[in-house]
Amino acid sequence: MTTALINALSILTKPIGDTYGSNKQPTQQGALLAALQVNQAQLLERLKVDQELEEVRHLLVKVKNDVSWIYDDTPDQTWAFVQECLLLLVCLAQHLTRLLEDFNKSPCSTAQNPRTPEAAPPLPPDVLSVSQQKTLTSVLQFVVTLGLCPYLAPGVGVALGLRSAFGAAVEGAVRRDVAPPCEQRLLVTTNVLLEISELSSLAALVYTRHLGDLMAALAQLGYRPQRTGEDSTECNTKGLAVDERRRCRDALQCLLGKVYQPIIIKELLVLQGGPKQVTLRALTQAPPWLRRLCGQLLSDRLMQPNGVQAVVRAILEGSGGGDSDWRKCDAVAKILAVCPQQSLSVENYYSRVCPQVLELLHFRDKLTAQQFQRVATRAALAIVQDRPEFAQRYLLSPLLSPLQCCMTETVTDPSQDVVQEAELTRCIEDVYKIFVVGNSPSEPLLRALGNVVPIIFALYSFTKQNASHLRGPCQEILLWYLLNSEPSLALSALKRLCGVEGEVGGVSPNLQFSPGSEGGVRVTHREPVSDEDDALYEKVSGEQWRVECLVQLLAEMKDSDLPGDFFLLLLQALTDWVAEQDVEVEVDTSAMTLLELEHHLLGRVSGRGQKLAVLQVLAVMCEGLPHTILLRKPTQVVEFILSMLQRASVCLQSGREGAVESQTLSMAMGLVAMLLSGATELNSEDYSAMAQLLPPLEQISLLHPEPVIQELATDLRSTIATRGAYRPDSVSSAARRPGDSAAAKSPARPAGRAVDSNPARMPSVKSQQSQKTHPSQHDEASRSSQAAGRGAPASRNTAVPTAASQPGQSGYAARNASPEPGHSDGATPTTKGIPDHPDATDQVSPPDPRSKAFSQCLLEACDPDVPTRAMALRTLTKAVREGDKEALQGKEKILMLFLENLRHEDSFVYLSSIQGLASLADAFPEQVLQRLLGEYERDPSGGREHSVETRLKVGEALMRASRAMGDLAPHYGRPLIGAFLRGTRDEDGSVRASCLSNLGEVCQQLHFSLGPLAQELSSCLTALIKTEREAEVRRAAVHVITLLLRGLAEKTTQVLGDVLLDLYRALKWVVRSDRDDVAVLHAQIALEELDDVMRKFIFPQQKLEKKIVVLP
Repeated sequence: MTTALINALSILTKPIGDTYGSNKQPTQQGALLAALQVNQAQLLERLKVDQELEEVRHLLVKVKNDVSWIYDDTPDQTWAFVQECLLLLVCLAQHLTRLLEDFNKSPCSTAQNPRTPEAAPPLPPDVLSVSQQKTLTSVLQFVVTLGLCPYLAPGVGVALGLRSAFGAAVEGAVRRDVAPPCEQRLLVTTNVLLEISELSSLAALVYTRHLGDLMAALAQLGYRPQRTGEDSTECNTKGLAVDERRRCRDALQCLLGKVYQPIIIKELLVLQGGPKQVTLRALTQAPPWLRRLCGQLLSDRLMQPNGVQAVVRAILEGSGGGDSDWRKCDAVAKILAVCPQQSLSVENYYSRVCPQVLELLHFRDKLTAQQFQRVATRAALAIVQDRPEFAQRYLLSPLLSPLQCCMTETVTDPSQDVVQEAELTRCIEDVYKIFVVGNSPSEPLLRALGNVVPIIFALYSFTKQNASHLRGPCQEILLWYLLNSEPSLALSALKRLCGVEGEVGGVSPNLQFSPGSEGGVRVTHREPVSDEDDALYEKVSGEQWRVECLVQLLAEMKDSDLPGDFFLLLLQALTDWVAEQDVEVEVDTSAMTLLELEHHLLGRVSGRGQKLAVLQVLAVMCEGLPHTILLRKPTQVVEFILSMLQRASVCLQSGREGAVESQTLSMAMGLVAMLLSGATELNSEDYSAMAQLLPPLEQISLLHPEPVIQELATDLRSTIATRGAYRPDSVSSAARRPGDSAAAKSPARPAGRAVDSNPARMPSVKSQQSQKTHPSQHDEASRSSQAAGRGAPASRNTAVPTAASQPGQSGYAARNASPEPGHSDGATPTTKGIPDHPDATDQVSPPDPRSKAFSQCLLEACDPDVPTRAMALRTLTKAVREGDKEALQGKEKILMLFLENLRHEDSFVYLSSIQGLASLADAFPEQVLQRLLGEYERDPSGGREHSVETRLKVGEALMRASRAMGDLAPHYGRPLIGAFLRGTRDEDGSVRASCLSNLGEVCQQLHFSLGPLAQELSSCLTALIKTEREAEVRRAAVHVITLLLRGLAEKTTQVLGDVLLDLYRALKWVVRSDRDDVAVLHAQIALEELDDVMRKFIFPQQKLEKKIVVLP
């Protein structure tokens, strides 16, 4: 029966070509109508005569009698065709429903297919084959195209004419001026589609392709306002009953609830329409009632459980993470942060949305998590900025609740964890994502985070003692808060964390952090300590560790003034403490009550505890932080000196000057004298900052008992007041005095050590370095003597593998020439010559015949015969490479031969000459490179074409020589770079490209020596990239940047730090603007190299290593 129904449907949807063959209708509409009529007539005929379709015929008659929407005599051929399709679909749905009910009720199916691990479960009868599904898909497409879309109002859904070129023909074939009315047709089609969608096997076919059209039809039927003045002749309109409109609204709500929500949201967005877009055919805007309806439905979807996730998935699903991905994320975040107009209560909206926004942070899939986290972060920050009161209540408080639970005991059972490990880990990760990754500091965010900063710092201190993955996020959160808060608030937080301002806060005294099983931390109840000594030791060690952790946190702020400001604040507190000791008066405690006496004593004890805490923090900071962090600005140095002078002045006023005070005063005045003596260049701003030193210096000059100190204070004050115009000799001598005393107090220092720091001795040091770096003529002579020594023994017999000698070929050439392709290998006995390898002397072989003289080989290098000349050149090259004595002595003749043969037309000859020049440059770098550079830069007497070819060949020889330089490249590479840079201005494009190629090869070898030339290279390359007309030259310039990045590798940021941004912009300009595809490809490769370099620089590879320290 199912097969018969599918066959009947296939008859209705038979293609036009199968029906007509060669007959052609004059128009598409006529062809469509004729095809529909013929297919319908064939179905009726088959139903009458075909025995296989007899059951289908009986079922059709029964269904026709049951339904009330059949119009037998309709003049619209399209609607008649749609009616037949709808009847067959209803028959198929009823038949499959009946089979499925029998299948579920009948126990025989399980008896025939026993449910064993080996047996497959029985197949339900409503499962359709692939061909059957294809037929049903075609039928549904006809039904929707002919029976649903033509009757949608303008702007409701996507019109058929915009979907395909054939859609306009379909719209023209439909007759709307005949019975039944358009609204009734739309209602019938929609009801039948909803009826067959109750079956799961058919629902998938309907919803996957026609969900949007079905939603548009239900929206029009249920929510479209009725207009009394609407034209009834065009569409033959007949209004729907109230009950029918209500059922359509209920059906739409039911449909929205049972389909996958992201798909529903996508379809609602399509129905709602967007802003006007510039397209070839403008889309019809949705009517106002539909926009309002879709907005209300979208708001309802959003406020449902997991509605935020559904909205995000609907917009971001299918995006590949390209350039527009972050724009979509920001757009979704803005949508979530704004309460829709359809919402009844703003507070109700944020109370439902904010928890869902936090849930978006907890996805583990890499791509999904990245997109969802960006949406959640941007949405949370937007809500905090726009609605701070609701954000604090529904977003920040739930976010920070695990940390706030650490302040109070919420769990009375000691065996249970107050905060679980997973809960605390999730809290820290969420705070890191919103605060640090979002990086949008605002007053509500800083205030909310400031309340839990003591808890995070206590957690950070605990993770420093254990291996935990929460250490890094806690450190980043603390740094973000301290660096983005107001300086006064940051300093107050630091004083609170180190215990200077009394109670530190943080974790409740009855709670403690404990290591978790997954590398995290959990909060548990603290076991009481019965021993007072253990409790005291635990308290003191905890305070010491807290201060050390704070100093380690300050050490990470290398580019901030906060550590220095905090250090100066503590010094000022120390000065105030010294001043308070002078004004402290004795209090008569005899008249106090016991309670008053207790408060008085506790106040004195707490005050002394704070002073001890200040001293402790100062000691740890001075020990653990370098001066580059504590005093990184001149103003901070001046304030540091000011604090010491004020402290010394207070001590002088009180009349108690000890050894500590004297040392403090000496150091302060020595620092001032050093600043004023010219150790550093001072400007007007520095003198203005030093003006605040005048009052304490005046007090010292008046109160100090020693006349020398008084005179020095007066001289320092005069120098500061006159801005260095008046500088007595005592200032300079005081600046030198601390160094002399220091040298005298350190007998272990060598006698000449202090003299080495004198700048006058620096040239001698540089000259020594230059002698070590630059090889001298003696090195070349020793190298030549060693090479000659290797070839000197004449009586030593060696066996050298050579090419087979041809008749008339010299023994010298046969002995030294390397085997060439096409020649048979053989061994020629030799008695004198150059050994190929140091180990060759250990081999035993027959004695070789006497080789030809060196002069004969030089003559063969000028032979007109190309193979003979090339073989001689290669023989000479091999002799130079192996250090033959005669070859090294006749280097000038060999150099001339190689240079002359560069002008030869045959590639076998001039390539052999290039190889020989490279070998000569390796043996005699200074002489040969200077000669090659002269040949490369001067214009030969020949024609221009000959000149260009020769210069290119010389450039190839220079390039090969630069590759073989090795560690000598920083010395010999400078002249090469100068020549190649000058060659980039040559008139010929091939010469410019060759110079750039050679420039890249040389720059790869220079490494740190490239630093002084970075600006010149950057200017040359960027100018060529942007102004050069020849595409080949632009490619070469981009390739130079690639070779630079590839050669420097991890040293790129150090060597090219000043010009790296210019090179990056030049590469991006090539990618965006250059028309040459090869240049663009080279630029993309260079950008990939730069990306790898920066990734390794920003995210260095962590090495797991242990350090073993041997204690004395």
